[in-house]
Amino acid sequence: MTIAIRGSHLVRLLDHWRTLRGARGAKLPEYAALAAAVRGLLRDGRLPLGVRLPAERELAEALQVSRTTVTAAYRELRGSGHLTSRRGAGSWTALPSGQRLGTSLLWAPDDGADVIDLSCAALTAPDQLSLAVAAAAAELPAYTTGAGYHPSGLPVLRERIAARFTARGLPTSADQILVTAGVQHAVDLSLRVFVSPGQPVLVESPSYPNVLAAMRTHRARVTTANLDPVDGWDEELLLAELRSSRPVLAYLIPEFHNPTGHSMPLSLRERLPFSAHRAGTDLVVDESFVDLRFDDSTVDPPGPAPGPAPSPAPDAAPPVAAFDEHARVLTVGGMSKPYWGGLRIGWIRAAAPVIARLTAARVTIDMAGPVLDQLVAVALLEHADDVMRHRRAQLTARRDALVAALRTHIPQWTFRVPDGGVCLWVELEAPVSTALAQAAQEHGVRLAPGPQFGVTGTLERYLRLPFTRPEADLVEAVRRLAAARADLTRARSPQWTPPALVA
Repeated sequence: MTIAIRGSHLVRLLDHWRTLRGARGAKLPEYAALAAAVRGLLRDGRLPLGVRLPAERELAEALQVSRTTVTAAYRELRGSGHLTSRRGAGSWTALPSGQRLGTSLLWAPDDGADVIDLSCAALTAPDQLSLAVAAAAAELPAYTTGAGYHPSGLPVLRERIAARFTARGLPTSADQILVTAGVQHAVDLSLRVFVSPGQPVLVESPSYPNVLAAMRTHRARVTTANLDPVDGWDEELLLAELRSSRPVLAYLIPEFHNPTGHSMPLSLRERLPFSAHRAGTDLVVDESFVDLRFDDSTVDPPGPAPGPAPSPAPDAAPPVAAFDEHARVLTVGGMSKPYWGGLRIGWIRAAAPVIARLTAARVTIDMAGPVLDQLVAVALLEHADDVMRHRRAQLTARRDALVAALRTHIPQWTFRVPDGGVCLWVELEAPVSTALAQAAQEHGVRLAPGPQFGVTGTLERYLRLPFTRPEADLVEAVRRLAAARADLTRARSPQWTPPALVA
């Protein structure tokens, strides 16, 4: 089924397109500014690939410009490979030759040697991976005499994952675990089983872009609970939203929330499962970052504009599922963030009957996960303490380097320093996140702008900056961002007024 966008909707997305400037600050002709704005929407994921754009006459009327302007803009987009057209049928957004689909639904050029990619909050593989691969290869012959299909996951891996939950104070058996092909697969499977088209689902705002995309794919009706950039969750508002909208499913990230870095307070963890049960809501709780709690979060890097210092990392809060008495909580997690994104191992922890339902749905999609990958995961979890000890020290140093660089080079940006996770959620001094992402491309920095993490295209005042790259890269990236921000200031018209803050 072809997805089309109406002219009035595209106009709302385009917003300040007339103010776009060229690389040297010169104001672009209207057709070129319109084409650049459409490319920008594709870049930050608010305009998907394969969408049919409005007819030239319809868009011209909606924008109140001449049809010639739209015709010229469409011609330029076709020339750059961002639009394909067929006479009498329409024009569709496309991926240019030499481009690739990047993380967080961004399209991006193939990496050059000098590009610093901050659109991806992921770490390189740990040194222990090679040892785990060798150990897995040694174990593989014991499994090759069978068919190789294990829809719920290898028993040895399910037992290992269950033991990790039990060690955190949440007694868990292997039949409460389903091994998936990563966390995204786990969330998508939950949506497939629990949500029908048109039913309401609840997410935090901001939230993880790929989950938002999955909800759109399943045609769910998304409602949001806003997170304050400083204080995080408003308990009463979140619980009131559960009672009023009565979503069939709610997706929440209580551990070092992506992208804000917040951790859910104990009082809300205790109240959520019962409130969800009263509302008829199943909770999908994403624990992708639960292992990335820093050992020493007291370092406050110096800078000319110091912000709030992180408090010492508290003891890990109990899982939300520890307070679940009605089998309403599905806990998802995986090895992508703490270990390596190339190891596509995730899991769902839920009541055994729920796992049975999810497994039955899973076999209609991919039958089972790769045996060798699961054996690698088992072997790598043997080194979990060493890997996590290194990860925490590594991420603490990188976080501190990023914070110090921002306070030195862009002191007008504000942020809360997290005590775990992999990213800063930065508030800009103006609603220019998407424009900054475009400008940063010219300086060799790739960004995921704030609107990528929202449902309605807002969050233009915010930017996610992961600290997963080496310290030198992060410092250099901030220097380049400062230059891109200066270019943007010179290029922008002075009459901009900030919209209402959405947090």
